[in-house]
Amino acid sequence: MVKIETLERPGAILSYLDTGRHGRALVLVHGAGVDRGMWAPQLDTLGAAGHRVIAVDLRGHGASTLDPGVRVTASDLLDDLVALLQHLALPSPVLVGHSLGGNLAQALVRRHPALAGGLVAIDCTWNTGPLTALDRLGLRIAAPSLALVPARLLPGLMASASAVTPDAVAALELMFARMPKARFLDVWRATTARVDPEPGYRTPVPLTLVRGARDRTGNIATAMPAWARAEGVAEHVIADAGHVPTLDAPDAVTAILREAAR
Repeated sequence: MVKIETLERPGAILSYLDTGRHGRALVLVHGAGVDRGMWAPQLDTLGAAGHRVIAVDLRGHGASTLDPGVRVTASDLLDDLVALLQHLALPSPVLVGHSLGGNLAQALVRRHPALAGGLVAIDCTWNTGPLTALDRLGLRIAAPSLALVPARLLPGLMASASAVTPDAVAALELMFARMPKARFLDVWRATTARVDPEPGYRTPVPLTLVRGARDRTGNIATAMPAWARAEGVAEHVIADAGHVPTLDAPDAVTAILREAAR
């Protein structure tokens, strides 16, 4: 039975969906500025296949709240995710993170490997991978560049940059529009804050990498293939999908998640 649960945190209340099944759990963590709605096509199918699926709204996103005067920070986002996994006490869950969620999931596994039994990173950069001078410049100017975009135009701009199918673009624009611009810029800064190169680091749990073939955000199109080579794993590149393949190509993503949860 699907339930919406909450978890109180300092400065916020997290809302998460839990299908309550008894199969191996998948914990789904969305990207910056959107919410658990980006996983809508996967929830029913994975639940019907017997998996327990938890889809969280990060603080300040979707149905999760943020106390007045509290700003979103990278450390709070990560601490929230750690607290959620500790609260749920799931046996060997597969942590599935998209974009910002993928950066957070990488950081969690790096700091607390015992909390996860697998990691699926979808269209996110490689936290610990090497950075070129151009990459570093992109990280520095990303938030200031977005700050120049008028608030009324930002949701449409972000949605168009994130998806390629009309339905996916429309769904994402609605999600982006729910977040005030100032908060979105804080969230964007939190995304880049998780990038922390460490030569020789390797993921301590089974790793699955997924990327939309038409994703042109940041350095993902170059970083993820390099990550796959370094870790010796396959990279799943989904044709005709952009930065959010869960909506552009839902069936392909669901099949990959089912395999990762075996």
